[in-house]
Amino acid sequence: IQYYYTEVTNENVNKWTAIEFLLEKLNITKEEVIAIGDNMNDKEMIQEAGLGVVMGNSNPKMKELADEIVSDNNSEGVLEAINRFVLK
Repeated sequence: IQYYYTEVTNENVNKWTAIEFLLEKLNITKEEVIAIGDNMNDKEMIQEAGLGVVMGNSNPKMKELADEIVSDNNSEGVLEAINRFVLK
């Protein structure tokens, strides 16, 4: 199975720029952010967050960038990340 998608956005906007906006509004640092993603559109977010977590079925390039890898998105990977890194 091959996966293709198209995203159309302003060239100066991505998921990380949205988080940066919230960081300023909430007066928190990027080191306090856990970003969870799975594909190349999450690249900046994963790289810049204090903890970058990717799903087990992520693009291999994303796995190289991640601080941590959890189960895939069909196996409760987000829940695993929350349990491991938030609720401990």
